[in-house]
Amino acid sequence: MKIAYPTIITKGKTHYLASIPDCQIDTQGESIVDAIEMARDAISIWCICEQDEQRPLPTPSAPSQIKHKKGDIVTLVDADLAAYRKKLDNRTVRKNLTIPSWLNEEAEKQNVNFSQILQQGLKEHLQLA
Repeated sequence: MKIAYPTIITKGKTHYLASIPDCQIDTQGESIVDAIEMARDAISIWCICEQDEQRPLPTPSAPSQIKHKKGDIVTLVDADLAAYRKKLDNRTVRKNLTIPSWLNEEAEKQNVNFSQILQQGLKEHLQLA
């Protein structure tokens, strides 16, 4: 499920405040881009918690209906709740792999954690590290 809520970005002395009135949540970032990313994360977490508690999500207001101060930025921040749930899913999945016998023997001598090494390698390869 994808959803977008209007968000008010306010410049502070050292950071940007992101307020999502429909959800009654606030967050902050070091830049406008960071504040928007933090707002997306906050919206996702908040909405998933509401869904898990079987509470309805509020209908997003029109940005033009959002009260804000002069100088504030009002923008829509979207969240893909299904993708966010997947990202947070830490279930393990069993994979079989084959490696040369000599490499297996050397790794076992050094008490290598194969699972950990594979995870690290995949994260680096996928540029997720």
